[in-house]
Amino acid sequence: MIPALPAVVWRATPNQEIWPNGNWTRITQRNEHEPAAPAANAGARNQPTGKQPAYPHRQGGAMATQQPACETWTDKNRYWWPLGALTMTLPIISAQLALSTGWHLFWWFGPLFVFGIIPILDMLIGMDSNNPPESAVAALEQDRYYRYVVYLATLVAYVSFAYALWIVSTQSLNGYDYVGLAMSLGTATGISINTAHELGHKNNRFERWLAKITLAPVAYGHFFVEHNRGHHVRVATLDDPASARYGESFWAFLPRTVTGSVRSAWRLEKARLARTGRSCWSWRNEVLHAWAMTAALWGAAIALCGAQVLPLLLIQAAYGASLLEVVNYTEHYGLGRKQLPSGRYERCTSAHSWNSNHVVTNLFLYQLQRHADHHANPARAYQALRHFDDSPQLPAGYATMILLAYVPPLWFKVMNPRVVRHYGTNIGQSNIKPSIRQRVLAELGAARA
Repeated sequence: MIPALPAVVWRATPNQEIWPNGNWTRITQRNEHEPAAPAANAGARNQPTGKQPAYPHRQGGAMATQQPACETWTDKNRYWWPLGALTMTLPIISAQLALSTGWHLFWWFGPLFVFGIIPILDMLIGMDSNNPPESAVAALEQDRYYRYVVYLATLVAYVSFAYALWIVSTQSLNGYDYVGLAMSLGTATGISINTAHELGHKNNRFERWLAKITLAPVAYGHFFVEHNRGHHVRVATLDDPASARYGESFWAFLPRTVTGSVRSAWRLEKARLARTGRSCWSWRNEVLHAWAMTAALWGAAIALCGAQVLPLLLIQAAYGASLLEVVNYTEHYGLGRKQLPSGRYERCTSAHSWNSNHVVTNLFLYQLQRHADHHANPARAYQALRHFDDSPQLPAGYATMILLAYVPPLWFKVMNPRVVRHYGTNIGQSNIKPSIRQRVLAELGAARA
């Protein structure tokens, strides 16, 4: 496990029953065993609201791994969360290593780090399925430190973006080195889409705009619209372009999801604006906001650094977007929601997302791998996301699974049996590629006979 650093402890006030939204006092770890004085205005800020659930550990239709009853809880990862911003520095590290050593391979450090170093660290450090107790969640989510960690990642992403442009405009790079730097930058901007994902689920206007700003370098701003109002509504159905189907390779999924997501975002905005009597070409169209931000940013980059940065911009955007989509491919592969007699689908539960508790990847991606809880509770902050015992589990972290996805025969060999085991005799409920559905069901039925 990652060694514990000095942390913040949340403690219930004396004689306080341990319930969600209870009164919690922040104290430093050195005072952990001293009586906690009530925090200023704690009562007004954290009073329980409404009837508390009979079983606070059951949320989103699933059983969460419950922590032993205790008076204190410590976020042992508190000071490790800034690692998410570290991935934004990959193009800087790449260029500095290459220029200082003369080793051309270092221009490719971004992909090498993600697909070489992170899987090894995931394997060595292992998994952690522990959850914060519900009694700590209110204070945990109100702690602004965790928001500042995400803000930092956006700032660092822009610094790295500018640095890569400066390198290209001032250094004479051969084609191999140029593409390597573009891929390292694309690794950073691709991962920054996850930063925008965390920000985009907030109700705070500033954070939602910051999400759009974060998406501008990678030219994938329509994700802000489609993910929140499209994917979260249609996830694990044939209607969702971002949900991969059983038997569908990543290379078939990629063009379908890219084109489908753009169309979905545009239609969602067109419908929203039509309800207010506005044209889809109104400046209130958030897809147009996204495209305008990218056009302005890229235009400024070309004006300041020259036309030689245009291939860099295109390569990093294409690769960064592909990283998002291969993660989408991994998160819901083959998982389907049952269609009800009304034509609607059952509610999304913990059974409709693949999860992973590998510590290192979760730190770098703000616990994106705890995807079941995210879909059950989209507004829940990353530091409070939970593991559910009944969620289907990936055999490895995202970095390793992405490598498998790039090789369809390996992916199918590893993941298809897991989909079948997850559904058992109800395999017909899975999200199967329509063109092979009848054949797959017949083959699986014959295998059971």
